[in-house]
Amino acid sequence: MGRYIARRLLLTIPVLIGASFLIFAMVFALPGDPVAALGGDRSLPPAVEAQIRDEFNLNDPLLVQYGKYVGNLVQGDLGIDFSQRPVIDTIEQRLPVTVRLAVVAILFEAIIGIVAGVLAGIRRNGFLDNVVLVSTTLIVSIPILVLAFVAQFVFGLQLGWFPISGTSEGWGSFLLPGLVLAAGSLAYVARLTRTSVAENMRADYVRTAKAKGLPRSRVIIRHTLRNSLIPVVTFIGADIGALMGGAIVTESVFNLPGIGRAVFDAINNQEGAVVVGIVTLMVFFFIFFNLIVDVLYAVLDPRIRYD
Repeated sequence: MGRYIARRLLLTIPVLIGASFLIFAMVFALPGDPVAALGGDRSLPPAVEAQIRDEFNLNDPLLVQYGKYVGNLVQGDLGIDFSQRPVIDTIEQRLPVTVRLAVVAILFEAIIGIVAGVLAGIRRNGFLDNVVLVSTTLIVSIPILVLAFVAQFVFGLQLGWFPISGTSEGWGSFLLPGLVLAAGSLAYVARLTRTSVAENMRADYVRTAKAKGLPRSRVIIRHTLRNSLIPVVTFIGADIGALMGGAIVTESVFNLPGIGRAVFDAINNQEGAVVVGIVTLMVFFFIFFNLIVDVLYAVLDPRIRYD
């Protein structure tokens, strides 16, 4: 297991380099001149513009710019934005907000999705099963932007159950946006769990457990659910990175100053160093959580071993 984890960690290096280069190239290819945009309606003095271009290596070709960026990155320097603020400071300020949002979303996704899927799977074609199938289909069919505004209006403004903007209420501020962010993934987890549980309920080892007279709760939790969670863990593990990187809409609607908003603003301002630094960090998180999923495989299924 240790050798496997070490190999996976070493493989993250070329993946991070490739991802950062692709993002860097896409930012480089964006239309418009970021330096000219700094002046707004009035042009910057030529001396100031030349100084900014020289400071941010904007006159160099793409490969030269990227080479200098990687050289600084190896030394732990993620660069600075056009307002002379280090990118690492932006990440340190914005990342905790997105992490809290992602944690709340993952909890909703895992708890509600798995519980709904299990209840639907053990009573296949029953009332709960039909409710889960209809509700998850409805949730998946609604765009997250529409869902966010509807949830904000109904549960925040009309009912007053949740805060609708900002982070002033602490963890309570993340409940409604976390539920919105998790809604689509929650539906997939519920359907995936339902299918896996229904399939395992017909397996021979479950029939044997029932024949031995084991309590129904033990058969479901100890035998059926444990084997049914392998595909669910795979999905949730891959979805953690997606939730952290895909929170732009949710953070914008609920006015959360997180990483998603930072990336959106940086793209608009063509802040290449900010975009590349944040996205590279998100790629690392995605790889790390997938490694955790691989380790959990061996815990859930003793037959799986890594050399």
